[in-house]
Amino acid sequence: MTERTLPNDVMMESIASLLSEGREVRFTPKGVSMRPFIEGGRDSVILRKETDFGVGDIVLVRLLNGCYVLHRIIAKSGERLTLMGDGNLKGTESALASDVIGMVTGIVKPNGKCRKPKKGRLWFKLFPFRKRLLWIYRKKLKFGI
Repeated sequence: MTERTLPNDVMMESIASLLSEGREVRFTPKGVSMRPFIEGGRDSVILRKETDFGVGDIVLVRLLNGCYVLHRIIAKSGERLTLMGDGNLKGTESALASDVIGMVTGIVKPNGKCRKPKKGRLWFKLFPFRKRLLWIYRKKLKFGI
């Protein structure tokens, strides 16, 4: 498998095109907004085009402002979705179900092991403690514990 780095808009358009053809796509996201479950620049995600997604699923979405986010659905009302990164302490995004490009069906760790993403229910319930838990996680990464 060849690794390439592309500008974000080019990469996302390519991913959207491949997913619309029914193909599966694997890429390494950037950023820290999905910590601790997806570590940007380290873990890879496997995406598929899905139409049956709901609260707890991790989706790649093109927002109205043209930006792309890979975040978890925290609320769904009809076609309206509310998204938030697992590593975020505040701030959400709104989107429509039709804005979803693909859903994460696998998370690949550096050792090559792939696991199916969970719904993050416990993590959501721990929201009041997220700041402290993320601080501990960052320290663990920093010191390689």
